[in-house]
Amino acid sequence: MSAVEARLADLGLTLPEVVPPLAAYQPAVRSGEYVYTAGQLPMVDGRLPVTGKVGAEVTAEEARDLARICALNALAAVKSVTGDLDRIARVVKVTGFVASAADFTGQPGVLNGASELLGEVLGDKGVHARSAVGVAVLPLDAPVEVEILVELVP
Repeated sequence: MSAVEARLADLGLTLPEVVPPLAAYQPAVRSGEYVYTAGQLPMVDGRLPVTGKVGAEVTAEEARDLARICALNALAAVKSVTGDLDRIARVVKVTGFVASAADFTGQPGVLNGASELLGEVLGDKGVHARSAVGVAVLPLDAPVEVEILVELVP
């Protein structure tokens, strides 16, 4: 077990299986010393635990928890191309999309769920730049989607 996976276990978390693509793309792609993940939905055991717009059918607190699941799924995607999460030198960028009700403006708070999980799991290596974007709709009516860019240890 890698040190990162041991840390996940200490937090009571398990790295899930990689979420299969919904269309013609790969869950993660390595280019040089970087891994780019596709947008990760908050899938748990092959399904979305909740659907709808944040600020309407889904609360900001629920969406924050869903963003944590997205980040965990993104780590699984990274491992699928690196074989070992201890190869992560740092998370460079997190981009998050929040399916938002028309008057919802709390996207940054929702994405804190993903950012905080990466910090809890990776420590200083999890500190990153981030974008939090409100959108009208996401695939499968998911409330949140997260993608990450990580740099690997050479």
